[in-house]
Amino acid sequence: MNLQGKTILVTGASRGIGRAIALELSHQGVQRLILVARNYSRLAEVATEIEAFGVEAVPLALDLAQPVEVNIAIAQAWRDYGPIDLLVNCAGVAYQTPFLRSQLHQVQEEIAINLVGMYTITRLIARRMAVQRQGTIINVSSLMGKIAAPTMATYSATKFAILGFTQALRSELSVHNIRVIALLPSLTDTDMVRNFQWFRWVIPTTPQKVAQTLVKGLQKGTPEILVGWQSHLAVWGNRLVPWLMEKVSGLAAPFSEERQTFKRLKEAVANSR
Repeated sequence: MNLQGKTILVTGASRGIGRAIALELSHQGVQRLILVARNYSRLAEVATEIEAFGVEAVPLALDLAQPVEVNIAIAQAWRDYGPIDLLVNCAGVAYQTPFLRSQLHQVQEEIAINLVGMYTITRLIARRMAVQRQGTIINVSSLMGKIAAPTMATYSATKFAILGFTQALRSELSVHNIRVIALLPSLTDTDMVRNFQWFRWVIPTTPQKVAQTLVKGLQKGTPEILVGWQSHLAVWGNRLVPWLMEKVSGLAAPFSEERQTFKRLKEAVANSR
């Protein structure tokens, strides 16, 4: 894909992977970047960085969980800055907790932002792309969309759903000359996960590496873009020996010791009866 002179909208652009993608795209000769996130002050900081490279940056504070608000904002953005050539769906939240201690409000937030929010903005933009008979949509899933991670059940579920959503749209929207691509980062060192207990043996990548891999994947026309050798190894391992990968995933989980403690507690209670 030639990015020269394009108008691009990036969600989740105020931090982490979304911010890195926006900055990397600003080096590719794009004309305009529309930056979407909930925090306007952070977006304004990113916009200032981008404008230093001679690219127009438009900060757009928006809560993707509010469909009416999203509908109005996208209609105005398309009118004022469109047409949008590329949509990067990167907004997301994640909570790490054992399922038995999970909280419903956190589960609802992950589903609302990661999945329903992506659906809402994609539907609005894809309809307009279909009218202009061109466009590209990138949905940021995760390696956890291929291999589920213990202690992150709902996050994994949303990322699996994003891959299914992406594959379905790829077939449906191709007749309108719209490309739909999945980006699958592995564990990435961002402020969203810095308080997490990381999985054993996993070497985190950087947001900059994810962004650079995305641009390379766009140039190659790859429908699914994996980031890093660990991701490729894990995906191939899951295809060839899924039972082994599931076992490794369980052993790598940061709360395996807690599970053992719970098991010993359960046995102690049973023996005391």
